[in-house]
Amino acid sequence: MRKPGVFLLCLLLGPVAIGAQSLPPEVKAFVSVDAPVVALTHARVVDGTGGPPREDQTLVISGGKIQAVGAAPSIPAGAKVIDLSGYTIIPGLVGMHDHLFYPQGGGFFAEMGFSFPRLYLACGVTTIRTTGSIEPYTDIEIKKLIDAGKAVGPKMHVTGPYLEGKGAAIAQLHVLAGPEDARKTVAFWADQGATSFKAYMHISRAELGAAIAEAHARKTKVTAHLCSVTYPEAAALGIDDLEHGPMYYDMEFAPKKDPDVCPSSRAMYDVTAKIEMSDPRVRALIADLVKHNVAVTSTLPVFELQVPGRPLEPRALAAMTPDARVNYLTRRSTPAPGGPDLASLFKKEMEFERAFVAAGGTLLAGCDPTGIGGTLAGFGDQREVELLVEAGFTPVEAIHIQTENGARFLGESDRIGTIAPGKQADLVVIHGDPTKTIADIEKVETVFKDGIGYDSAKLLDSVRALVGLR
Repeated sequence: MRKPGVFLLCLLLGPVAIGAQSLPPEVKAFVSVDAPVVALTHARVVDGTGGPPREDQTLVISGGKIQAVGAAPSIPAGAKVIDLSGYTIIPGLVGMHDHLFYPQGGGFFAEMGFSFPRLYLACGVTTIRTTGSIEPYTDIEIKKLIDAGKAVGPKMHVTGPYLEGKGAAIAQLHVLAGPEDARKTVAFWADQGATSFKAYMHISRAELGAAIAEAHARKTKVTAHLCSVTYPEAAALGIDDLEHGPMYYDMEFAPKKDPDVCPSSRAMYDVTAKIEMSDPRVRALIADLVKHNVAVTSTLPVFELQVPGRPLEPRALAAMTPDARVNYLTRRSTPAPGGPDLASLFKKEMEFERAFVAAGGTLLAGCDPTGIGGTLAGFGDQREVELLVEAGFTPVEAIHIQTENGARFLGESDRIGTIAPGKQADLVVIHGDPTKTIADIEKVETVFKDGIGYDSAKLLDSVRALVGLR
């Protein structure tokens, strides 16, 4: 039954989002669904809360927001009705370790300001945290273009430049001169628009503490990919989040760890590959992180490609330039001789993440498109959901981790992360049922951001053979 009065009510419930008709041609070309009111009918809904899927649901969108969702809500007269029988709707993914740069070799990285925003959105990632920027000004300006509707891409939470200490292996990073420099760096980039900060491998405890104090004074958060500082030390300093997980980067387990010194990763790997989750040291670490309310960001896709025998991603290969493809496949096929047991480390990290969540920890998720070059924006985020399922989470738990958990950490849970009336209409339309076959998470056809539907296939086609170039 269609009720004209409901249509007017929907429009009064909130501000009307920018319609596709006002978008520039280069953005409008990717829009597949744009109407004052849209009704998605007969869909399976996974709402992001971790609850069970709901069958044969109708979801009504207007003004850029979800106005109704249920088994039989009234559909306003004049609504564009789309039958989604055989489809699943999930919230837009929230990528919590999603850079805009890509490895070029030799310790250098290049900004993929054209291809990566499109890849993220095409794959259903409607919000990202950049979690460390090589070109922070560029990231901030790309965010402005996307927010203004002048470019295609996800909503962005821009992390400032890496906070790195002496010994940096990446030439593009500023090396901190001490705690005051760390404080000033955070203050400057917070003023420029950065909403979070990421400490890196060689930062000292004093520098990290100063950065955290300044960030918290400005109501922003700090995460880290650590080495010189251990996880317990960072937790005691008040850090909010830790990237990747301890099986790769928590150096408290390393033999003869000196304060503020990043030891050999090989020495660390040889130890952690043999640690069991029942080890009292691991249990104590988990308890400490939970006690201090420190989140952990899972980035399984970037580590998977170091493990022999793991699958290739044909879609990622098609998105790379020929040179990038050759570089990646060469690195993939020539692992370092006598290296650590990466298969065991990968398995241990999965076990840790499951144990961390079971103990009450907050697990976030992202793809980290760095490493040896095979993990790409968007594709890697979908793969992260699949790998969380491989790690032992149910599909709805994995989707919850990469939707609502990220939204809550960003302070955006009143707007995004779950499917409910009043939330922004950031939605992913999937042809299939990822709750039964998690690989269906890759079958994205339409991605709604603020109620406008974007054609995933067109976005992917627009960046074919461009990753590595722009």
